[in-house]
Amino acid sequence: MYHKDLEVYKQSISLVKYIYEITNKYPKEETFGLISQMKRAAISIPSNIAEGNARFSDKETLHFVDIALGSIAELDTQLDISKELGYISDESYKNGIEIMKKVQALLIGLRKYLKNKED
Repeated sequence: MYHKDLEVYKQSISLVKYIYEITNKYPKEETFGLISQMKRAAISIPSNIAEGNARFSDKETLHFVDIALGSIAELDTQLDISKELGYISDESYKNGIEIMKKVQALLIGLRKYLKNKED
C-alpha cells in the first residue's frame, strides 16, 4: 500500500502542520532550541512511516514504526516543556496531545498488525 493512503500518515502530517503553527508563536531565542527539536521530532513521524512502508519486509517496517513511536514520545515531552515554560496555552497543549494520541493509537494498531503477520 502507498504510504500516502495510510490514515496514520495523513494524521501525522496534520500533527506536523500543528507543530509548525504553534511554534511560530514561540520566542525567537528558541529557534535553534525547542522549536528545532519539536519540528524535527514531528517531521520524523511521517518520514519514518513512509520509509518503513517502502521496505520489503514487515520486520523492517516494524523498525520504522518503532522509531516513529519514539518520536511521538519526544514530541510529547517537548509539548510538556512548552506548556511549563508558558509558550503555549492549555488549549494548544490539549489540542496537540489529542492529535498525538490519534497518531500514536494508529501507529500502535499498525505495529500490532505487523507483529501478528510475523507470528
